[in-house]
Amino acid sequence: MIDISVNGLSKFYGDVQILDKISFEIQEGQKVALIGRNGCGKTTLFKCITGEEQFDLGELTVHPSKRVGVLTQLPKFPEGTTVRDVLETAFREQRAMGRELERIAERLAAGEDDPALLKRYGELQNLYEIRGGYVEEPEMFRVSLGLGIPREMWEMEYGALSGGEMTRVNLACLLLEKTDIMLLDEPTNHLDMASLDWLESYLRSYHGTVLVVSHDRYFLDRVTTRTIELDNMHTRVYEGNYSFFVDRRAEEEAEQQKRYEQMQKEIDRLSFTSDRLHGWGSGNKKMMHKAFALDKRIERIKANQPDRVRHEKKLSGRLREADRSGNDVLYTEGLTKSFGERTLFSDLELEIKKDEAIAIIGENGSGKSTLLKILLGEEPQTSGRFKWGTNIKLAYLPQKVTFKDENMTVLDEVVTELGINEPEARNRLGTYRFRGDDVFKTISVLSGGEKSRLKLCIMLYEEINTLVLDEPTNHLDIYSREWLEDLLDGYESTLIFVSHDRYFIDRFATHIWSIEKGGVRDYRGVYSAYRDMLQREASQPKAAPAEKEVKKPPRREKNLSPDKLLKKLERELASVEKQISDAEEKALALNSEMEEKCTDHVELQRLSLELDCVNAETEALYEKWNELSLEIEEQTSAMS
Repeated sequence: MIDISVNGLSKFYGDVQILDKISFEIQEGQKVALIGRNGCGKTTLFKCITGEEQFDLGELTVHPSKRVGVLTQLPKFPEGTTVRDVLETAFREQRAMGRELERIAERLAAGEDDPALLKRYGELQNLYEIRGGYVEEPEMFRVSLGLGIPREMWEMEYGALSGGEMTRVNLACLLLEKTDIMLLDEPTNHLDMASLDWLESYLRSYHGTVLVVSHDRYFLDRVTTRTIELDNMHTRVYEGNYSFFVDRRAEEEAEQQKRYEQMQKEIDRLSFTSDRLHGWGSGNKKMMHKAFALDKRIERIKANQPDRVRHEKKLSGRLREADRSGNDVLYTEGLTKSFGERTLFSDLELEIKKDEAIAIIGENGSGKSTLLKILLGEEPQTSGRFKWGTNIKLAYLPQKVTFKDENMTVLDEVVTELGINEPEARNRLGTYRFRGDDVFKTISVLSGGEKSRLKLCIMLYEEINTLVLDEPTNHLDIYSREWLEDLLDGYESTLIFVSHDRYFIDRFATHIWSIEKGGVRDYRGVYSAYRDMLQREASQPKAAPAEKEVKKPPRREKNLSPDKLLKKLERELASVEKQISDAEEKALALNSEMEEKCTDHVELQRLSLELDCVNAETEALYEKWNELSLEIEEQTSAMS
């Protein structure tokens, strides 16, 4: 069954054509990535599919009987709307069904005996159950927990949230709606690694259709099975994930270049012969006839000749590295940072050796960028100390790039900062993909990615041996990320970076600092090995006392005051929430292990049985969570 059909779609903005006769189909249940350079028109195409934009030519059909969910711009809500109110909008249909069920039940209880009414009640009750009408609160908690939306945030005013928090809340709403088709625009923005893992697991098990625009290559590899590339107003479809697309595109370009060169050789050979015949055959009909025949043949070959493959200039090995630093680049002793009563991390004992690549990772708000700023002297530590080694030549790219005078042009900024002449500046800017009229843009109109490129262009002019980056790929599309990676491939000195981009981390990190629980887990090794270690830890059986606590919760004392009873219930609820989180982590690890052992039927059966047990335990925990939530609600009402 076709869920989305696009046939000959074209789009213009005035006289400027954005899309040219785009055609593709998305079948039911497929998970598809839509990728392309910034400015290629993918957002326009996505908005045409969601109905936000009108197209000029062609046909576009989204299955009329399917429920569609869209994650794009952040919706606005009236003042005073809480996060809980926003999350509960996902249950509008279920609640309308619930009200209708109540009305029918009242009519039946009053003695109304209508077979059609009874049939409607049965159908509606079945649909209500399928849509999760009986498990709204546990489901809302499960999705919120996975996306990093704690229960205390539920009572906060939605309008007071940050942009990242709003994005997470709206993504949670979309998942709770349980639509048949999901259209997702950058769903991974503002998610930390734990939330990304949860979302990937959710979407992999989702039975509906997904079309996603994302620059997160790791996410695309783990979720999507089909890739649509938009380039030069046209689309090409690849039957695989992002890594498959990269490999297949490279093969296609190699084949295209080979055909181009072969045909060019034939054109050159025939052109040489034709030129000689034209020169020698003046007045000779036979020779001129052969010459004109060759000219026609050359034209036919040119008409069928593919374009020459043109690649962006690679920057591998272009960084200017200084003399080597000492072997000890940095060490910390008892490093602690607190804000009031909140401690981000304490007593850190860390060290960096020469030529290591350190990735600093952790949940949002854990203190990654704060740690980086302390080490750079931009933020004071609460206690402890740190010391840089000898002969350190450091360059730093912050998360948000700013310039002293953003009214200057790109060219003037480089000339002024580097003290070079305009031709030299233009050559250097061209290397960093500022070409033609781009150099005359004022800095204020540049995108975040363009500002990052300009800052790199300036700061990497000097020789360095320690490079510090804070979320370097945040504002970059996939192709710009690849460009940056090409640049860093030739850099062999010390690298320290904060990032959520797991593809980038996996490519460069040789050492992981994970900020968690007020400390740093120091792992010497690459990111893929670090993930494997976490999955092994998560798959290990939990301690027996925790299981007993779920099966046989402690009896509540009858003589507790209302306040103490409420606090006790809240502690129990927090304990159950922690057990749910642990169980879902274990299920995630088992799913990953099942993917790896898919050819080992004996091991697969064992893992499947273990997963069934974990799922059963999780269901029981959710029931317990629901019971405790109701008790807390009743106790709160009784006290008010």
